[in-house]
Amino acid sequence: MVARGLEGVVAGTTRLSSIIDGTLAYAGIEIDELAAEASYEEVVHLLYHGELPTREQLAALEQQLAAQRVLPDGVIQLLLQAPHAVPMDLLRTAVSALAWYEEEPNTVAREAAIAKGLRLVAQVPTIVATIARLRRGLAPVVPPLDELSTARAFLRTLYDREPSELEVEAMNKILVLHADHEFNASTFTARVVAATLADMHAAVTAAIAALKGPLHGGANAAVMQMLEEIGTVDQVEPYIKDKLARKERIMGFGHRVYKGEDPRAKWLRDLSHRLGEARGDRRWYELSVTIAEAMAREKGLFPNVDFYAASVYHYLGIEKELMTPVFAASRVSGWTAHILEQQADNRLIRPRAEYVGPINRHYVPIDRRG
Repeated sequence: MVARGLEGVVAGTTRLSSIIDGTLAYAGIEIDELAAEASYEEVVHLLYHGELPTREQLAALEQQLAAQRVLPDGVIQLLLQAPHAVPMDLLRTAVSALAWYEEEPNTVAREAAIAKGLRLVAQVPTIVATIARLRRGLAPVVPPLDELSTARAFLRTLYDREPSELEVEAMNKILVLHADHEFNASTFTARVVAATLADMHAAVTAAIAALKGPLHGGANAAVMQMLEEIGTVDQVEPYIKDKLARKERIMGFGHRVYKGEDPRAKWLRDLSHRLGEARGDRRWYELSVTIAEAMAREKGLFPNVDFYAASVYHYLGIEKELMTPVFAASRVSGWTAHILEQQADNRLIRPRAEYVGPINRHYVPIDRRG
């Protein structure tokens, strides 16, 4: 029997993350504990090594990431050539171009691959912040190398100012919540490419391409577009009912592996509320809550991670077109960890297909064709 979209098919094993009975965990630690307590850098160590870091290990990783945030001049020049191109296209191209500056671009040797993976974890947020700056007509800048927090360094580069503690907390939680999610579409894409023994940058570039689609990472921007279309709380009910009557998809709801609410959604809902309060603008939070209530009532569907992420990103000053690249700035840690895991015990991923076309046909010379 064919499983459309590989639904329900177990395609491999992993020690990185699990979804069991609706509970997400990284290396056995539930996402609620990590979202409440962990820094993103602790999560990176957890994904790479299977354990939370000691104080000394965390300090070393923070220093390593901080030292590698700066982009090669050639990549900056590449971004300057097309600052208003689609941001996901810019990100995909820039990550591919980073391979040009690697001493061993094609190697998949473990230690070299770990080093390349961590460089990408450091550099992808810088690429995203640089794209955002160029779109606003600002010059690219060198990220603050004295800042050990990925969240704070990203926001400083993005804003050209010191972020508030709430903004940094929100960005750190976003990075933690989005870091990994088992065999999602982009991660599986990365593993398929890695299984061919292609290099780290090739596999991550493929993952970014998969993330671009609106049924995966692009859903957060689609949610923000919906919020802007609805505009006010009193328009939620007619908008939702009209969409459902026309059998159109409401973005940000339902998930193939969760029967109830995505466990990450409540953290983003709380951040949306707090950021809205801090800005004196509860509109996007209240719209989101009202839509969620309507969808639960009308369809029995609950928000996934993309739904409240949209308003959180918006409150953080991240435009729609940059929402999916910001997602990638976190997920690169999971992608690279999965690439390392795949290649550590590799087998080429090559499924079969059930052929449903015509059979027993013969070649007809061109002058005898109708």
